[in-house]
Amino acid sequence: MLQSTAAIALLLCVQSLHGSALPAVSSYEFTAYRMQQYNLGQHKYGCRGAIVVAEARSAEEPSLTRRCVIMKVEDFTTEKYSEAQRQNAAAILILLPQNISSIPHNAVESFMVSESETLLMETLMPVYVAPEDEQLLCMYEEVKQAAATRTSSIFVRVLRSMVTATAFQILVINNAPIKATNDNAIITLEGVLLGAVEDAPTIVIAAHYDSYGLSPWLSYGADSNAGGVTILIELARLFQKLYSSPRTRPQFNLMFSLTGGGKYNFLGTKRWIEENLDHAESSLLHDNVAFVLCLDTLANGDELYMHVSRPPKPDTPMQSFIQQLEEVVSSRFPWVKVGLVHKKINLVESTVAWEHERYSLRRILGFTLSHLEDPKSELRGSMLDTMSKVDFRKLKRNGIIIAEALARYMYNLSDKGSPKDVQVFKGQLDIQDSRISSLMSFLTSVPRATQLLDKEPSHILLVNSLEHEFKRYLLHVHRHTFRQDKRDPDITFFDQMSQPIVMYRVKPAAFDLFLGGCIAAYLGIVYYAIQNFGFLYTKIKAAVKTKHH
Repeated sequence: MLQSTAAIALLLCVQSLHGSALPAVSSYEFTAYRMQQYNLGQHKYGCRGAIVVAEARSAEEPSLTRRCVIMKVEDFTTEKYSEAQRQNAAAILILLPQNISSIPHNAVESFMVSESETLLMETLMPVYVAPEDEQLLCMYEEVKQAAATRTSSIFVRVLRSMVTATAFQILVINNAPIKATNDNAIITLEGVLLGAVEDAPTIVIAAHYDSYGLSPWLSYGADSNAGGVTILIELARLFQKLYSSPRTRPQFNLMFSLTGGGKYNFLGTKRWIEENLDHAESSLLHDNVAFVLCLDTLANGDELYMHVSRPPKPDTPMQSFIQQLEEVVSSRFPWVKVGLVHKKINLVESTVAWEHERYSLRRILGFTLSHLEDPKSELRGSMLDTMSKVDFRKLKRNGIIIAEALARYMYNLSDKGSPKDVQVFKGQLDIQDSRISSLMSFLTSVPRATQLLDKEPSHILLVNSLEHEFKRYLLHVHRHTFRQDKRDPDITFFDQMSQPIVMYRVKPAAFDLFLGGCIAAYLGIVYYAIQNFGFLYTKIKAAVKTKHH
């Protein structure tokens, strides 16, 4: 009877302990996306690890060694990232909200700065990003609450950990080794509108179409540089109408170029220039190039900066165009600040800051238009650069400024006495709100990271659609596909960028020790009862007789 009573008590105790959490077999599978990993020349960037088998912990925990640190976007800072590295954390998992606009503005700016700084570092620690969902948010809240108990007494913390706490185990299912991929193609599109005379000077309008951020699979690049691509395509549509009539065809060639690899040292631009100057028998770049206009990050801001490698000389085509642009701004958009930013190309550095610098290195004059003054701005490469960062009114305004300035320059309207506020593009020739909206939505419908654009069907479709837009408005459209020399690649990407991850909900190891102690105590009681059965029986019998009397 005594043995049965002890067994029942123990079972009730264990059942009550397990009743405080979900069953140990409970699990949840989700997809997470690994941080950038690539080699640019001899320089290595990003995280070199992928495998994770670790317990989830909040960033607020004092001990992170061999733990997977769970953070929201609002939690992530360079300091916390460095602290996780210092403590040899097993991994970092960042939860990305489905709606970026729900994040406070200061938190967005803070994350972008930390993201930019993190991407400059190399680490062996796996870093993953996963879109938030109900289960992941539940895990986040529970590990955060567990971290909050560290303010309690040591006894309470130990007891809670042993008896009631639930741990989350994070496991990357795929344990295949990371492999380098050197077969990525960089695609550049070109098309032209031919001027009214045979040896007309050429104006090149260029933009890079790829995106960049902490994770390639979650980088949609709305401002940088879907905005620049949208303006370029609209310029092609508007000027095609002027070039279609001999009466309005200017005496300039317009050459349009959409380049890949822009986020990786403008490799697509570099290879396209080499193709035209060094290998092609004839090219408009060989001949009389007036200037190159590069479009970069133009979907926001009330500033327009013209970035140049050398200040334009008086009476040059580039200086004349800049004057026309300033006239358009002062007459129609006087609240917009226009500035000239001069940055010399440092030949010692292995990377360039802006696309026009690729042309300057080949002695072709050019400049970049952007609402950003600093080429190292975190806005040029972030997962948070989504449609919420776009101001469609300002994007349209910047497109109008560029289109009107080009028209004033090519038709020499200032010297012909035209008013400063004359509008060439109006009515049927206006930039259309619906066109801008649909182009931006299409461009940001899939991530445009360079390592994805020639691999995934939806990404290949995007490039094909851009080529179709070129063929609608331009002549002599060419698609240049540049493959790398596998023996000496300019850039090396790596696989395992999208991973299935399982989250197990389990009791911590301390609970097993506690349960083992309970079982040992039970067996000890049973053993003592058996060894001293006669003595215990006499005592119990005497107690019963006393009670009856």
